[in-house]
Amino acid sequence: MDREEGIGTTPAGKDTAEPENRHMTQPNSPQSVHSEQSSYRKFIIEHLFTGELLRTLWPRRAEVMKPQVDDGGYDLVVEVEGIVRHIRLKTSKRAAKTARQNVHLRLQEKPSGCVIWIQFDERNFDLGPFLWFGSPPDEPLPCLSDMRIARHTKGDATGEKSERPAHREITKGRFKKLENITEVVEHLFGSRQAR
Repeated sequence: MDREEGIGTTPAGKDTAEPENRHMTQPNSPQSVHSEQSSYRKFIIEHLFTGELLRTLWPRRAEVMKPQVDDGGYDLVVEVEGIVRHIRLKTSKRAAKTARQNVHLRLQEKPSGCVIWIQFDERNFDLGPFLWFGSPPDEPLPCLSDMRIARHTKGDATGEKSERPAHREITKGRFKKLENITEVVEHLFGSRQAR
C-alpha cells in the first residue's frame, strides 16, 4: 500500500520523526510486558510461591485456602499442624526501587497474620529473596495502627492522592530479609524439630 508523503515520512513512506518520548517503554519490551500484565504476573508468582511452600513443607501436611473476595487484607490462608497463617503477598522485581507496601488493617484482626514481599527475577520468575513482616507462629501481626496512612497510587482530577484510611504503609526497613523459601517456612510455622 502506498502512504501519502507528509511530515515525518520519506518518499518511500518510512517514518523519520523522532519518538515523542524516548524514555517510554517500547511495546513488547520486558518492562512494558511486566507493566501491562501485572495482574497476570502476580497470579503466576502466587502459584509459584504456593508450590515452593508446599514442596518445602513436604511431608508436613498443609491446607491452602484462597478467599473468593479480596477484602480481608490477605491473599492466602495456610494451615500446618494447627498453625493458621493469613498471608498477604506483595511482589516486586529484584531491581525495583519500591520502598514500601500498603497493607489493609483487617490483616491484624487475623490470628498470626503476616506479609511476605516476594522479590523475583523478571527474566525467569525465580523467587527470592523474600521480605518478612510478621511475628512467630501463633502470635499476632505487629501493630499497624501507628504506621502512616496509605494514599491512593493515582491522583484525582486535580492530581491529589487521597488517603486510604483502612490501609497503612509498611516501609522496607520494617521487613526482615529472608534468603530462601526454607527461611520463609521457618518464620511461618517454626522448624519441625521445635514443635
